[in-house]
Amino acid sequence: MNYLAHCYLSCSEEDMLIGNIITDFMSKKEESNYSDKVLEGINLHRQIDTYTDKHPASLQLRKLLRKRHGKYASVVVDLIWDYFLCINWDHFSGTKLEDFCQDIYPVLLKRKSELPPKFASKVDDMVANNFLMSYATEKGALKSLQWMDNRVNFKSDFVGAILDIEENYALIQDLFMTFFTDLIGFVEGECGC
Repeated sequence: MNYLAHCYLSCSEEDMLIGNIITDFMSKKEESNYSDKVLEGINLHRQIDTYTDKHPASLQLRKLLRKRHGKYASVVVDLIWDYFLCINWDHFSGTKLEDFCQDIYPVLLKRKSELPPKFASKVDDMVANNFLMSYATEKGALKSLQWMDNRVNFKSDFVGAILDIEENYALIQDLFMTFFTDLIGFVEGECGC
Protein backbone atom coordinates (compact mmCIF):
# COMPACT_ATOMS: atom_id res chain seq x y z
CA MET A 1 0.00 0.00 0.00
CA ASN A 2 0.99 3.57 -0.54
CA TYR A 3 0.79 6.67 1.67
CA LEU A 4 -2.95 7.30 1.60
CA ALA A 5 -3.85 3.77 2.65
CA HIS A 6 -1.26 3.78 5.44
CA CYS A 7 -2.70 7.05 6.75
CA TYR A 8 -6.23 5.70 6.58
CA LEU A 9 -5.25 2.52 8.40
CA SER A 10 -3.63 4.39 11.31
CA CYS A 11 -6.66 4.08 13.60
CA SER A 12 -7.13 7.89 13.82
CA GLU A 13 -4.21 7.88 16.26
CA GLU A 14 -1.53 10.52 15.69
CA ASP A 15 1.48 8.53 16.91
CA MET A 16 0.40 5.48 14.90
CA LEU A 17 0.00 7.73 11.85
CA ILE A 18 3.53 9.05 12.26
CA GLY A 19 4.93 5.53 12.58
CA ASN A 20 2.85 4.20 9.72
CA ILE A 21 3.90 6.94 7.28
CA ILE A 22 7.65 7.15 8.08
CA THR A 23 8.56 3.46 7.95
CA ASP A 24 9.87 3.38 4.38
CA PHE A 25 12.16 6.35 5.13
CA MET A 26 14.00 5.09 8.16
CA SER A 27 16.59 2.54 9.15
CA LYS A 28 16.08 -0.07 11.84
CA LYS A 29 18.53 1.72 14.17
CA GLU A 30 16.41 4.89 14.05
CA GLU A 31 13.52 3.07 15.72
CA SER A 32 15.02 3.75 19.15
CA ASN A 33 14.19 7.46 18.60
CA TYR A 34 10.45 6.80 18.86
CA SER A 35 7.81 6.17 21.52
CA ASP A 36 6.05 2.85 21.90
CA LYS A 37 2.95 4.16 20.09
CA VAL A 38 5.00 5.36 17.08
CA LEU A 39 6.72 1.96 17.07
CA GLU A 40 3.27 0.35 16.95
CA GLY A 41 2.63 2.39 13.80
CA ILE A 42 5.95 1.27 12.30
CA ASN A 43 5.12 -2.37 13.05
CA LEU A 44 1.61 -1.92 11.69
CA HIS A 45 3.05 -0.51 8.45
CA ARG A 46 5.20 -3.60 8.03
CA GLN A 47 2.29 -5.92 8.81
CA ILE A 48 0.10 -4.10 6.27
CA ASP A 49 2.80 -4.42 3.61
CA THR A 50 3.27 -8.13 4.29
CA TYR A 51 -0.46 -8.78 4.32
CA THR A 52 -0.92 -6.80 1.10
CA ASP A 53 1.90 -8.63 -0.71
CA LYS A 54 0.47 -12.04 0.19
CA HIS A 55 -3.24 -11.33 -0.33
CA PRO A 56 -4.74 -13.35 -3.22
CA ALA A 57 -6.15 -10.19 -4.86
CA SER A 58 -2.70 -8.56 -4.85
CA LEU A 59 -1.13 -11.72 -6.24
CA GLN A 60 -3.75 -11.89 -9.01
CA LEU A 61 -3.27 -8.22 -9.89
CA ARG A 62 0.52 -8.59 -9.85
CA LYS A 63 0.25 -11.51 -12.28
CA LEU A 64 -1.96 -9.40 -14.56
CA LEU A 65 0.52 -6.50 -14.43
CA ARG A 66 3.65 -8.58 -14.96
CA LYS A 67 3.24 -8.54 -18.76
CA ARG A 68 3.68 -4.77 -18.94
CA HIS A 69 5.70 -4.08 -15.78
CA GLY A 70 7.84 -7.17 -15.25
CA LYS A 71 9.53 -7.34 -11.87
CA TYR A 72 8.13 -3.90 -10.96
CA ALA A 73 4.54 -5.18 -11.03
CA SER A 74 4.42 -5.22 -7.22
CA VAL A 75 5.23 -1.49 -7.14
CA VAL A 76 2.41 -0.84 -9.60
CA VAL A 77 0.01 -2.90 -7.45
CA ASP A 78 0.56 -0.50 -4.54
CA LEU A 79 -0.08 2.51 -6.75
CA ILE A 80 -3.23 1.00 -8.24
CA TRP A 81 -4.55 0.11 -4.79
CA ASP A 82 -4.19 3.76 -3.68
CA TYR A 83 -5.92 4.93 -6.87
CA PHE A 84 -8.83 2.57 -6.21
CA LEU A 85 -8.94 3.63 -2.57
CA CYS A 86 -9.53 7.20 -3.79
CA ILE A 87 -12.25 6.05 -6.19
CA ASN A 88 -13.98 4.03 -3.46
CA TRP A 89 -13.24 6.36 -0.54
CA ASP A 90 -16.90 7.07 0.27
CA HIS A 91 -17.54 3.35 0.65
CA PHE A 92 -14.92 3.07 3.41
CA SER A 93 -15.01 6.45 5.14
CA GLY A 94 -17.62 8.86 6.45
CA THR A 95 -15.17 11.73 5.93
CA LYS A 96 -14.62 13.33 2.53
CA LEU A 97 -11.27 12.41 1.01
CA GLU A 98 -10.14 16.04 0.72
CA ASP A 99 -11.02 16.69 4.38
CA PHE A 100 -9.17 13.56 5.49
CA CYS A 101 -6.05 14.60 3.59
CA GLN A 102 -6.22 18.15 4.93
CA ASP A 103 -6.33 16.75 8.48
CA ILE A 104 -3.12 14.76 7.93
CA TYR A 105 -0.90 17.65 6.78
CA PRO A 106 -0.99 19.70 10.03
CA VAL A 107 0.10 16.61 11.98
CA LEU A 108 3.07 16.09 9.65
CA LEU A 109 4.04 19.78 9.83
CA LYS A 110 3.66 19.93 13.63
CA ARG A 111 5.84 16.85 14.10
CA LYS A 112 8.29 17.48 11.26
CA SER A 113 11.26 17.70 13.64
CA GLU A 114 10.58 14.11 14.78
CA LEU A 115 10.48 12.67 11.28
CA PRO A 116 13.44 10.90 9.66
CA PRO A 117 15.41 13.46 7.58
CA LYS A 118 14.59 11.66 4.29
CA PHE A 119 10.89 12.09 4.98
CA ALA A 120 11.01 15.48 6.73
CA SER A 121 12.65 17.01 3.65
CA LYS A 122 9.56 16.06 1.59
CA VAL A 123 6.81 17.23 3.96
CA ASP A 124 6.55 20.86 2.82
CA ASP A 125 6.32 19.73 -0.80
CA MET A 126 3.74 17.08 0.07
CA VAL A 127 1.55 19.67 1.77
CA ALA A 128 1.99 22.35 -0.91
CA ASN A 129 1.06 19.89 -3.67
CA ASN A 130 -1.68 18.08 -1.70
CA PHE A 131 0.25 14.87 -2.31
CA LEU A 132 -2.23 12.51 -0.65
CA MET A 133 -4.86 13.56 -3.21
CA SER A 134 -2.56 12.83 -6.17
CA TYR A 135 -4.33 9.55 -7.00
CA ALA A 136 -7.85 10.97 -6.70
CA THR A 137 -8.07 11.57 -10.46
CA GLU A 138 -6.67 9.77 -13.48
CA LYS A 139 -4.81 12.96 -14.42
CA GLY A 140 -3.21 13.14 -10.98
CA ALA A 141 -2.32 9.46 -11.04
CA LEU A 142 -0.76 9.85 -14.48
CA LYS A 143 1.34 12.78 -13.25
CA SER A 144 2.59 10.70 -10.31
CA LEU A 145 3.36 7.75 -12.56
CA GLN A 146 5.29 10.01 -14.97
CA TRP A 147 7.25 11.39 -12.02
CA MET A 148 8.14 7.81 -11.02
CA ASP A 149 9.23 6.97 -14.57
CA ASN A 150 11.53 10.01 -14.54
CA ARG A 151 12.91 9.21 -11.08
CA VAL A 152 14.16 5.66 -11.67
CA ASN A 153 17.43 4.65 -13.28
CA PHE A 154 16.00 1.79 -15.30
CA LYS A 155 13.67 1.34 -18.24
CA SER A 156 10.20 1.53 -16.77
CA ASP A 157 6.64 1.97 -17.88
CA PHE A 158 4.84 3.07 -14.74
CA VAL A 159 2.55 5.29 -16.84
CA GLY A 160 1.35 2.09 -18.52
CA ALA A 161 -0.58 1.43 -15.30
CA ILE A 162 -3.26 3.77 -16.66
CA LEU A 163 -3.72 1.38 -19.60
CA ASP A 164 -3.82 -1.58 -17.20
CA ILE A 165 -6.62 0.13 -15.29
CA GLU A 166 -8.56 1.02 -18.44
CA GLU A 167 -8.23 -2.48 -19.89
CA ASN A 168 -9.15 -4.29 -16.64
CA TYR A 169 -11.23 -1.78 -14.67
CA ALA A 170 -14.08 -4.07 -13.57
CA LEU A 171 -11.73 -6.87 -12.53
CA ILE A 172 -9.43 -4.51 -10.60
CA GLN A 173 -12.44 -2.90 -8.90
CA ASP A 174 -13.66 -6.31 -7.73
CA LEU A 175 -10.19 -7.32 -6.56
CA PHE A 176 -9.75 -4.05 -4.68
CA MET A 177 -13.07 -4.26 -2.86
CA THR A 178 -12.29 -7.78 -1.68
CA PHE A 179 -8.71 -6.91 -0.76
CA PHE A 180 -9.37 -3.66 1.09
CA THR A 181 -12.30 -5.04 3.05
CA ASP A 182 -10.06 -7.92 4.13
CA LEU A 183 -7.21 -5.53 4.94
CA ILE A 184 -9.43 -3.42 7.20
CA GLY A 185 -10.46 -6.58 9.04
CA PHE A 186 -6.82 -7.59 9.39
CA VAL A 187 -5.83 -4.18 10.82
CA GLU A 188 -8.76 -4.20 13.23
CA GLY A 189 -7.59 -7.60 14.46
CA GLU A 190 -3.99 -6.45 14.85
CA CYS A 191 -4.49 -3.17 16.69
CA GLY A 192 -8.09 -3.31 17.88
CA CYS A 193 -8.97 0.11 16.51
